Amino acid sequence: MQKPHPLRFALPLLALLASPAAAAPGDAAPGDAALAKAVLMKGVGFATVKGRGNVPAYAAYLKSVLVEGGFAPGDITITPVGETAILHLAWKGSGKKKPIAVIAHMDVVEADPKDWVRDPFVATQDGDYLFGRGVGDNKFDLSMIVTALVRLKAQGFKPGRDIHVFVSGDEETDGTTAAIQAKEAKALGVEFVLNGDAGGGELDGAGRPVGYSLSGAEKAYGDFHLVVTNPGGHSSRPTYPNAIAELAATIAPITDYRFPAQANEITRASMAAAGAKRSDALGKAMTAFAANPEDAAAIAVLRTDPGTIGQIGTTCVPTMITGGHAPNALPQRAMLTVNCRIFPGVPPESIRKQLEVLANDPAIKVTLEAEWPPAPASPLRPDIMAAVTKAVAPRGVKPVPGMDAGASDSVFYRALGMPSYGVAGLFMRDQDVFIHGLNERIPVSAIAPAVDHWQVLLTELAK
Repeated sequence: MQKPHPLRFALPLLALLASPAAAAPGDAAPGDAALAKAVLMKGVGFATVKGRGNVPAYAAYLKSVLVEGGFAPGDITITPVGETAILHLAWKGSGKKKPIAVIAHMDVVEADPKDWVRDPFVATQDGDYLFGRGVGDNKFDLSMIVTALVRLKAQGFKPGRDIHVFVSGDEETDGTTAAIQAKEAKALGVEFVLNGDAGGGELDGAGRPVGYSLSGAEKAYGDFHLVVTNPGGHSSRPTYPNAIAELAATIAPITDYRFPAQANEITRASMAAAGAKRSDALGKAMTAFAANPEDAAAIAVLRTDPGTIGQIGTTCVPTMITGGHAPNALPQRAMLTVNCRIFPGVPPESIRKQLEVLANDPAIKVTLEAEWPPAPASPLRPDIMAAVTKAVAPRGVKPVPGMDAGASDSVFYRALGMPSYGVAGLFMRDQDVFIHGLNERIPVSAIAPAVDHWQVLLTELAK
């Protein structure tokens, strides 16, 4: 999410939209906006969707850009993980400080060309925007990170501490690769992590920067299954309880239940900052909650808004229901899927037990089927805050700590005791955000400032 900024060079689109082998980063100066644009557009052409096996090729392309930018081939490793892959750049520092890590991901969610105005896997510039799957999530900041590294290398920058760049290959699906990389980072003694897939800036409708969120926490993800089984039989000979009806009785109690309100240093800071910008009832509730997280009236107001209910506690919602095997047979099995976004520090098992209480039926088995590891909020380190403040200062805004309701690769690092901070360089208008949706796009003007953003962060934090 970022401010208009003129590009200094223009690259021929034909060169960028050619086959993956026709990369032309050498046509641009090291680390400039034209290189960043080339790398981003080229990257969109690799359809790095789960199951297509294109992540290793994209990783090889990124490695070629880094090598052309001056990094030694031996400093960059690509490791296959099933049909996907991970990339690791190790830039040795000269000092004695602990290493830092920079993370991003190469994979994207699926996109059906029939539904898009343009081919989702051919980067297209249309007016002031670049379109394509992954052009925002997460190939934008990944491309900016790569470009900033090339710029620093060209400028002769010598990091005072090791910089490890870990790029995962299945963040949108299984999270297997990030879990591997987090363990490697832990073994290397990484002190903290900068995540290009979280945080970011906001523009108003006219394109003016109005805020920046520094993500210091995120909720854990959990899919719970509630299952009922019974012998079934012919529909003309009803028996009770009916598996579908028995399961359906649990939906209302789960939907109506509100988990206890919670707060931490990050959510209180974000509520205070957001509330200060508003004069309506929601803004007053934000301010009141930041001052007193037990304020019942404020909690009631915040729970009415989809943008704030997830910021003040765990949420669980029924998302899928399946059951039965034939229209003229009694159901032998019925299953309800409940998706939970769990507040940092809350054990998933406690959520499972609460769902059992809400189901109030011993015949319903509640299991946790899919989860990302719960992780604590990261402390608001003065060095991180100072670096991010400097990086966003040209936009005329100050960073505000925030908690993501979704999940990113940060969870794997935080779970192993490494603080992780979402510090993306993308500033966007809310009406331009189509991440995971149709016709995903980013403003071309976001590119140059985002490269500067990452250069500031790396130079300030790797001194």
